[in-house]
Amino acid sequence: MKEILVVGGAGYIGSHMCKYLHKNGMTPVVLDNLSYGHRQAVQWGPFYEGEMADTALLKKIFSEHRIEAVMHFAAFCYVGESMQLPLKYYQNNIAATLTLLTEMVEHNILNFIFSSTCATYGEPEQLPLLEDFPQNPINPYGRSKLMMEQILGDLDHAHNLKSVCLRYFNAAGADSEGEIGEDHDPETHLIPLVLQTALGQREKLTIFGSDYPTQDGTCIRDYIHIEDLAQAHHLSLLHLLAGGASKKYNLGNGNGYSILDVIKTAEAVTKKTIPHSYAERRPGDPAALVGSAELIIRELGWKPQFNSLESILQTAWNWHSNHPDGFKDA
Repeated sequence: MKEILVVGGAGYIGSHMCKYLHKNGMTPVVLDNLSYGHRQAVQWGPFYEGEMADTALLKKIFSEHRIEAVMHFAAFCYVGESMQLPLKYYQNNIAATLTLLTEMVEHNILNFIFSSTCATYGEPEQLPLLEDFPQNPINPYGRSKLMMEQILGDLDHAHNLKSVCLRYFNAAGADSEGEIGEDHDPETHLIPLVLQTALGQREKLTIFGSDYPTQDGTCIRDYIHIEDLAQAHHLSLLHLLAGGASKKYNLGNGNGYSILDVIKTAEAVTKKTIPHSYAERRPGDPAALVGSAELIIRELGWKPQFNSLESILQTAWNWHSNHPDGFKDA
């Protein structure tokens, strides 16, 4: 079984990726410091607790396992926090990642799947976003990801390190079998916040901004189911393992939903009223982000299974309603 190092494999996206790799005959080797991840979410392969900037630990992992590729899910990813703590983001998302990449080159591990983001595009001039559109990020989070994309281009040229950069839109939903789901502390992602409100764990949902230039004044985002995301990563991995060239792909559904759309759909799924109120806009939030994934569909044969907001919310509701305290209930 091919061994794949999954950095951040105890987190939301990383843990779903590990399950998907295991289902497809691969062994995920997890490295995670558990600052945001959960030990209970590591179920499908060996686990190393520690930092991706720990050179000695990386050497140990690379000597104990025949790692054929590395998947990186260990970035900090909160736009608002990045505006307040840019050094935290540059230190982890760039400096620590460079340590990981240095050890990969040292050990001749030259296949890298990188979680990038639609935040590299900044305020889009037109929608849906295509991969060759200008990248002008408006927050440190997006800038840190764009810098890493550029660095990976240099490493391909200098060291033949091949990478696939996957520009996520909004990862959402949960494992369709109900084993794992989304559990952050503190929680800042819209869909878990909406569902926690439906469960009565929050008095109401706060919507940041009601005066965006959208149909109802709230931000519009493109949501992609976590298992569809994992499928795209697996196809990207197979592409690299077969000797494929470095690539950059958008991962989205091509459909934009406003915050009020999400609330309305969640009320239909949960059969509960979701109280909400408005606050000032958050700095660094674009009005709308919607992406075209036609390139990865055409080139790698990606076939998303959860194309509706309702189906995404249903899997998330199954997890949250059965695990109201997250992994403490798992």
